[in-house]
Amino acid sequence: MDYSVKELKNILGSDPDELVGVVSELGEKNFRAKQLFGWLSKGVTDFDQMNNIPKSFREKLKERYCIDIPSVIYDQQSRTDGTRKCLFEFRDGSRVESVFMKYSYGNSICISSQVGCRMGCSFCASTRKGLDRSLTAGEIFAQVLAMRNLTGEDINHIVIMGIGEPFDNYENVSKFLQLIHQPEGYNLSYRNITVSTCGLIPGIQRFGNEFPQVNLAVSLHAPNQEIRQKSMPVSRKYGYDELMNACREYTKKTGRRITFEYALIDGLNDSRENALELARHLHGWQTHVNLIPLNKVEGTGYETSHRKSVRRFKETLEEKHIAVTVRRTLGADIDAACGQLRLR
Repeated sequence: MDYSVKELKNILGSDPDELVGVVSELGEKNFRAKQLFGWLSKGVTDFDQMNNIPKSFREKLKERYCIDIPSVIYDQQSRTDGTRKCLFEFRDGSRVESVFMKYSYGNSICISSQVGCRMGCSFCASTRKGLDRSLTAGEIFAQVLAMRNLTGEDINHIVIMGIGEPFDNYENVSKFLQLIHQPEGYNLSYRNITVSTCGLIPGIQRFGNEFPQVNLAVSLHAPNQEIRQKSMPVSRKYGYDELMNACREYTKKTGRRITFEYALIDGLNDSRENALELARHLHGWQTHVNLIPLNKVEGTGYETSHRKSVRRFKETLEEKHIAVTVRRTLGADIDAACGQLRLR
């Protein structure tokens, strides 16, 4: 890569209003901003692909800006379910992983919000090396565009559930949500997007105010404070009862249910008593529990719950009229399952 590219500003991630400023500064008419935004949302990698924009304007853009669609360092495809995990590299050398998944209801992508993670959940591979930096809104968007370019398939569902804690990078995640929702751009419905948090309460509260139509998932993984704090350091700052109260307020304010992610770990949180305690916390309000048989990560000391334990836990919640499903595990043979990103 030409070293001079590093001096150029990444234009991907600019919203329509910001692009009006760009075209105005370059002496072009404002309607060019809409054209520019449309092309960027299609995943073009070069200004010369914008064939309805004058060459003179494209040359001006090249002098100041670049389009930082990341390069693919490797592309792994599951032999069992068609899942693809890609390691993407941005122009500064930062690398993140994204996962493309096929479902009966459409194609989905799990994207990262940070390079690494500082939350320290002990069962998760993504946090092992800590946090390098947060991604910009453009870099979050670029993962979607790069995967669409690679697969040649539309992506109609997005989960921000990859590497990083989204609410630890709230401003950039917020801008990304607005970008991908823009009608003149990618035009993805907010209801087709899910943001997952390990329980940063200020983020949950702000998110409920600003993005009530976007789905919220909370990584809970325990029926009480004692068990949760064994594997999730965030619970020492935001306690279990405080978190549950914040989640109840979220459902009241938005009228939307919360999905609680619950990784089942053998002997830690998967007993019938654990299920009954969880049911008591969730009784009477809008929730859904997504049970995830732990995707094993070597060195954690944790083992996956036995099938019998998973079934018993699910049936116990159902007995108490709690909405519950067991997540279908995709991409486990390429370390693309939940908790396995950044494993190798």
